[in-house]
Amino acid sequence: MVPAELRYTKSHEWAKMDGGTVTVGITAFAAEQLGDVVFLELPAVGESVKAETPFGVVESVKAAVDLNCPVGGEIVESNENLTGNLELLGKDPFGSAWMIKVKTAGDADFKNLMSAEEYEKFLEEEGEH
Repeated sequence: MVPAELRYTKSHEWAKMDGGTVTVGITAFAAEQLGDVVFLELPAVGESVKAETPFGVVESVKAAVDLNCPVGGEIVESNENLTGNLELLGKDPFGSAWMIKVKTAGDADFKNLMSAEEYEKFLEEEGEH
């Protein structure tokens, strides 16, 4: 299931805008593809990120994957609880398994992301759903 209120990237991250802050995580599809996650590296608060560039790494028994930030801005929070509870990625990818919060300078990057409907269509076209 793809929550309608979120926006999505082709690299399977989700984003939720709340005022000038965007919460970022990975989709249920991404979590399912990764399988058992063994390591997660998230950025420090205060780091700058650019849209569509890596902000961290997630490693599973299957692969190591860069996490790409859907928006540019400054990291204002990293989910430290998640690094010690990696199973949350599979259990609650759209909730308690959020990864970072980014303070943005505007919403241009966010507006360029896919809607839930566009993301579902993308998954179908890629043969991934």
